Amino acid sequence: MDALERLVEQFAENEASLLDPSQFRQRVEALDLLDAHFPDTRQPISAAASNMAELYRRARAIYARLEAVNCALYEGIRREIQRGGRPEALVRWGASSAEMEGVAGPAKGMGYDYLDELISGVFQFEEPDDEPVRRAEIVLYQPTPARHIFRLIGLTALTATDVLVDLGSGLGHVPLLAAILTSARSVGIEMEGTYVERARQCAQRLNLNRVTFIEQDARAADLSTGTVFYLYTPFTGSILNSVLSRLRREAATRPIRICTYGPCTSAVAEESWLEATAAPVPHRITLFRSRY
Repeated sequence: MDALERLVEQFAENEASLLDPSQFRQRVEALDLLDAHFPDTRQPISAAASNMAELYRRARAIYARLEAVNCALYEGIRREIQRGGRPEALVRWGASSAEMEGVAGPAKGMGYDYLDELISGVFQFEEPDDEPVRRAEIVLYQPTPARHIFRLIGLTALTATDVLVDLGSGLGHVPLLAAILTSARSVGIEMEGTYVERARQCAQRLNLNRVTFIEQDARAADLSTGTVFYLYTPFTGSILNSVLSRLRREAATRPIRICTYGPCTSAVAEESWLEATAAPVPHRITLFRSRY
């Protein structure tokens, strides 16, 4: 309780700063600290001691005010996207996070941060109805950390002539952000129908018309329009080899680029028809260009 009391006093003293919409990262950190010291801050709590009850009340009130600012921020960003704009907050925080990732080194590559909280608040995905089907050589889905998506967008410099194809797109974080922040078209290819449905719902709510989600096996999907392909190690073994063979055939018809994240990076780096633009690192986005 002493730790919680110190937090409450600290946040009360700095509340004016924390309530500034631009201080999103500090607000997320404050909410995380309150959760860690007092997980039930948002729930009604009874306490025998009046001083303890008052502390709980103050903590809940601070939590509620901080959350309210974030909810207003998410709604404002959604409205900008629905009007066809590129929200300045997303651009600013995304660029800052990507720059920090660029200098932090591979040790900082794994895990999620405040930017993922922002994206989650804006997209508001509904929970999938069903558990994904476990399939051999299919990797359990995890979304790409948001800072890596911003790095991908920066590395590829997508234009209106590009089509970004996310192979194993899950809930669609990469295609959705690319559609919001660039003029490129984006395609998400995903085997799990419940993920595809949630991604389509999000795109519809945000009025995004340059993104498409397809429920299909990447080995059978039409890849002929893609100029940039992304893989966050969605599959391994023979499936990965089959998809890479298909991409090699596509590269024989036109220049393509492939972005990877995670363990599949080392396998892609062994492909003689591809050349990495920088030394491949599994825990950061690597960009490859076709040699043909």
